[in-house]
Amino acid sequence: METFSREVLGLDVERKAAALAAALRRAVYGRLRRRGVVVAVSGGIDSSCVAALAARALGPERVLALLMPERDSSEEATRYGLAQCRALGIRHELQDIAPVLEAAGCYRLRDAALRAVFPAFRPEMAWKLVMHADRLHTDALNLPYVVVRTGEGDLRLRLTPDAYAQIVAATNMKQRTRKLLEYTAADRLGYAVSGTPNRLEYDQGFFVKLGDGAADVKPIAGLYKTQVYALAAHLGVLPEILDRPPTTDTFSLPQTQEEFYFSVDFRTLDLLLWAKNHSIPAAEAAQVMQLGPDQVRRVYEDIDQKRRTTAYLHAAPILLEPVEEIAAPEADPRREGERPVFDRPSQRASP
Repeated sequence: METFSREVLGLDVERKAAALAAALRRAVYGRLRRRGVVVAVSGGIDSSCVAALAARALGPERVLALLMPERDSSEEATRYGLAQCRALGIRHELQDIAPVLEAAGCYRLRDAALRAVFPAFRPEMAWKLVMHADRLHTDALNLPYVVVRTGEGDLRLRLTPDAYAQIVAATNMKQRTRKLLEYTAADRLGYAVSGTPNRLEYDQGFFVKLGDGAADVKPIAGLYKTQVYALAAHLGVLPEILDRPPTTDTFSLPQTQEEFYFSVDFRTLDLLLWAKNHSIPAAEAAQVMQLGPDQVRRVYEDIDQKRRTTAYLHAAPILLEPVEEIAAPEADPRREGERPVFDRPSQRASP
């Protein structure tokens, strides 16, 4: 069993940056046989870190950043994302996806679900989803609420299961639309699509299946959020992004990831997830974290519950009969350190 302390997530950031850059080159040029990567840049810490890592690994000329805001996106986030792309010297394209979402019914379905619990809701009202439970302080069920900003202040309303499911389904269109555009760009250029989840998000299922959960390579899925911040600072991510609290940027009211999903701040959850992953007893972790054993127990149980609930998101398609001739592609050692050369347009669409 490992020894637990508050320093367990410390990194030799240059060593980690060099190792991840080398691994990304091997993945893109060797196994995937692509010419570069597409990264969806949101103006947040994770996508900025991945873009900076890709620029280091492949060269700025081999990275395309897509910025894809919509009606509820923060203007600040888009501004930061553009500034980060310029600072890295990578190509970037800005596309407002609101017209696609409007045509697909995203906003219509969402607004109908909100009116089911708050009939006076109007589209211009700012709102967000939140959850009820704080795992450090309660065993209560994690129930969904909507917070709507009215002229008289913020109104908090319990969502019915049907309304919650419809809001989630509608807003998931945002992530899936972005992924459609990422793969369109990747197909056009012969690039791979890079995902941006950190370890907390990947482990705990904080992503949309076939949305931001879809990618050809996920460079920072092994890094705890605290480590992403350290690596991002080392790679030159802008101070305003490093100082910005993590947010979903999915709803029109500012919303932290803790109030919507994780229920514990990421610095605490990082350490407790590490402790659980390394079989540290709750009582020992509690002593290091200056928490009660029951508080750590509740977080450990919540980690397990999220893993069970979101296992579906990680699952590959189920084949009812085996197709033994098809297997995952192996790395091509002849290409691991190369930039693939595509002589014919048809080669860009297949490895």
